[in-house]
Amino acid sequence: MINGVKRDIPDSLNAFVSSEDHLGKKRRMINKKEKQSKTVFLDSLEAVFNQVNIKSDMCLSFHHHLRNGDKVIQLVAEEIKKRNLKNLHLAPSSIFPSYTNLVDLIKNKNITNIHTNYLNGAVADCIGQGYLSGKLIMNTHGGRARAIESGDLQIDVAFIACPTVDKKGNGTGAIGKSACGTLGYAISDVEYAKTVVLVTDNVVEELSDYQIDSGYVDYVLVIDSIGDSKGIVSGTTELTKDPIGLKIAKDCALLLDYLGKIKNGFSMQTGAGKTSLAVVKYIEDIMIRKNVTGGFASGGITKAYVDLLEKGMIEKLYDVQCFDLDAVKSYAKNSNHLAMSASEYGNPFEKDPVCNKLDFVILGATEIDLDFNVNVTTDSLGNIIGGSGGHADISYGSDLTIITSPLIKSRIPIIKEAVTTVTTPGTDIDILLTERGIAINPKRVDLLEKLKDSSFPIYSIKELLDLSHRITGVPKKLKQSSEIIGYIEYRDGTILDCIRKVNYEKF
Repeated sequence: MINGVKRDIPDSLNAFVSSEDHLGKKRRMINKKEKQSKTVFLDSLEAVFNQVNIKSDMCLSFHHHLRNGDKVIQLVAEEIKKRNLKNLHLAPSSIFPSYTNLVDLIKNKNITNIHTNYLNGAVADCIGQGYLSGKLIMNTHGGRARAIESGDLQIDVAFIACPTVDKKGNGTGAIGKSACGTLGYAISDVEYAKTVVLVTDNVVEELSDYQIDSGYVDYVLVIDSIGDSKGIVSGTTELTKDPIGLKIAKDCALLLDYLGKIKNGFSMQTGAGKTSLAVVKYIEDIMIRKNVTGGFASGGITKAYVDLLEKGMIEKLYDVQCFDLDAVKSYAKNSNHLAMSASEYGNPFEKDPVCNKLDFVILGATEIDLDFNVNVTTDSLGNIIGGSGGHADISYGSDLTIITSPLIKSRIPIIKEAVTTVTTPGTDIDILLTERGIAINPKRVDLLEKLKDSSFPIYSIKELLDLSHRITGVPKKLKQSSEIIGYIEYRDGTILDCIRKVNYEKF
């Protein structure tokens, strides 16, 4: 039993992942590199590989702030292919559908092990089919920072896409033709990697404000383009227009108000899902009616939060990642739009991470089960479609965690007897809110007591499961493959679940 989740974890797991060994271990203090008298600027990726002596068996890391518009990881992949380096360990904070040239590198065993927080597209399909010869480890955002800072994940070379760099080697994502806003996921890499390479397409004389200090930077590579900022925006960061989604969002805001959560100084975060983001607009309506000013919002920041900040309805934004171009612009101009690192955001070994200060969070789910375990990593057939990101970090830290979802998605019930893959343990989830009713985790006796005389439709999660089965019928159970291709690592380093090879004879 790990974090309240009972799963079949092989005894051989520690051959791949250190888990309990690091529980409670204090992260080591950063010994800042001795300041270089002159920053080393290079003009080709070939020169970087030669100067750094990048070779087989190394661990290379990247961040994903340019999301689907990133070019840096693809350029590095081409150089790896050209040199035919083997047995590389890749540690990008996330992998997006545009990173297609990683597929051949995985199949050819140039890349054999991967650490990441989120995985989607062709690379996910390739790994799901069993082509990765080593292991896939999927972290949370805070858990990745913990792994780097505790020594579980040791990075040889960090390639940091950095929209603007000055001649001293300081870097920022706030300005430049490829501006992406805060660089929160890159900070642990910068501070702990053996070698740090900033990759930029904009060099200025001097930056008065920067997120990356030149004291950590070994090399700066100047290229024509590090990516396209428009690729930051994706369909998952847009508000829903679906009537069911809007009903769920409105009901969620009303529930939060009933529970007394929308009050002066409150703090919140929503996931990047369309329904989760729609909740923000309904919360805003309640704030206006009650004349409430919020304390802060955190996480991946979107236009909805920027609007609240600029209207004076919320005091601060703590931003680990800009989710749209409005957030990028806001980060550059608003003094109360503040950057935070992934470690400051959700590292469980941090003294007081931001995730622990949240009053409530609104998140989505691919599946949820009778024990309130949540899956946002695979679909119901076992295909890899995402990952925790900050899901498990803020679910643990927040005073109230609400999962919002239609009861049935594409004719498939969202509630399962047991989820296909555990991403966030049920011990960290408080409420499931659907268009047909609300289920409260039995451990939250306080919430059950507060809502017992309300007009909200309260059911047990088993009753909602039975309702969905009356509508759709009982789905056949998935026969999972016995071949393990990856592991879900909880934020503290323990293992929640295994990811298995996609089984084409599923039923």
